[in-house]
Amino acid sequence: MQITVVSPTYNEAENLPKLVSALFVLPLDLRLLIVDDNSPDGTGQIADDLSAADQRVQVLHREGKLGLRSAYLTGFQHALADGADAVAQMDADYSHDPAALNAMTKQLETHDVVLGSRYIRDGSVDRQWPLWRKGLSAFGNLYARTILGLPLHDITTGYRLWRRETLLGIPFERIQSNGYVFLVEMAYLAHCLKYRIGESPIYFADRRWGNSKMSFKIQAEAALRIWQVRWHYRDLRAGGRAARLPINQ
Repeated sequence: MQITVVSPTYNEAENLPKLVSALFVLPLDLRLLIVDDNSPDGTGQIADDLSAADQRVQVLHREGKLGLRSAYLTGFQHALADGADAVAQMDADYSHDPAALNAMTKQLETHDVVLGSRYIRDGSVDRQWPLWRKGLSAFGNLYARTILGLPLHDITTGYRLWRRETLLGIPFERIQSNGYVFLVEMAYLAHCLKYRIGESPIYFADRRWGNSKMSFKIQAEAALRIWQVRWHYRDLRAGGRAARLPINQ
């Protein structure tokens, strides 16, 4: 199974070389697609240097900070056009352990998408997080899961592995969220379309280098947007498997 890891970057110069090194020691057939939004810290040039040194690394340069949704959707389309059998979503800040891809790939054999979950047995968040941050993360998941009726434990995780056929069956043009709630929207779409969703335990580490991009504004936007997501996909929820896009391999 050829897996393309899509990793959006913005100011990840310190993290990117370490991520590449960790990925390519795994016993998997991997490619890495870096989607860089014109990072002012030189991440784009570092990505080009890594690509020049290893043909398994590809880089998409964008003119500016265009958001998580467009970064991933552009990356998905590129990876699928390039023949990927599966596509992974992974943060470039090293908060997602590349080694967890081994278990996620195994689980993908019986599922259509696998979520790297912090909130199932053997999963956890950074041990250094204060209690308020752990509580906020857990509540955000509970809030979204309850409103959307999702039988999952971690729908805000950004660490995911999709089958090619699953992504081809999802109507990307319907997706509206621009911030981190995009991750919730994608999971909800997969649920509405009756794809088999698995969860694999991960340890979510706080970013090792650089600054977090999460803010209160982003969290507030997500809380409101969840209700809009539920309303927007009521037709797909009713249609189930029949609402999937026809797949042209």
